[in-house]
Amino acid sequence: MHPVAGHGTDHGHSIRLYLLVWGWLFVLSACSYLIDYFHVQGAVRWSLILLFMFVKAGLIVAVFMHLAWERLALIYAILVPPTAILIFVAIMTAEASYTLLTRLSLLAGP
Repeated sequence: MHPVAGHGTDHGHSIRLYLLVWGWLFVLSACSYLIDYFHVQGAVRWSLILLFMFVKAGLIVAVFMHLAWERLALIYAILVPPTAILIFVAIMTAEASYTLLTRLSLLAGP
């Protein structure tokens, strides 16, 4: 009797996949350290650091937490929290600008 597709045939991932992911994590970490080694400054530095950080986090979550094979879980785990954080940052930025303008207008006097 042949097993039905998706039932009892899951043997885990090959060691090749894990070694490939570990290799990419090593390369991305090396690139992240090279940013400091070459004294990259300013917005380029932080953009590259954040890019490497997000790619490494995506690899870890997708492969080691097995979310690459569950699309809805991947969307909820990866996209929703950063989106919520960005919304909260935008709200706080608007609130900070409003607070600053209020303080300047009230403390400046007549």
